[in-house]
Amino acid sequence: QVQLVESGGGSVQPGGSLRLSCAASGRVSAVNPMAWYRQAPGKQRGLVAQIISGGITNYVDSVKGRFTISRDNAKNTVYLQMNSLKPEDTAVYYCNTVVWQSGARNDYWGQGTQVTVSS
Repeated sequence: QVQLVESGGGSVQPGGSLRLSCAASGRVSAVNPMAWYRQAPGKQRGLVAQIISGGITNYVDSVKGRFTISRDNAKNTVYLQMNSLKPEDTAVYYCNTVVWQSGARNDYWGQGTQVTVSS
């Protein structure tokens, strides 16, 4: 019912920048929260940034001041601008949205996009 397609990953040197995009289709709208998670090798997937209705944003402490999440509701697309990248930002990044249906929470995920920060 909901499809998320990510793009924009790649390899960059420390201090560089990347912008991730996630295009949503299906039963999703501006009222649905959207988020970026990441998973590094050997680690659990964790929240990086979230944007909810009204444009309120939330970030994990390690990316505050470096990453910016935004959304274009007309395009149903969420972005993650990543600046001053560090090697520890290396991970697979996943787009996520939550849709409530009949009182049940449904999480939808994109396929993931690799971000590698290395000199």
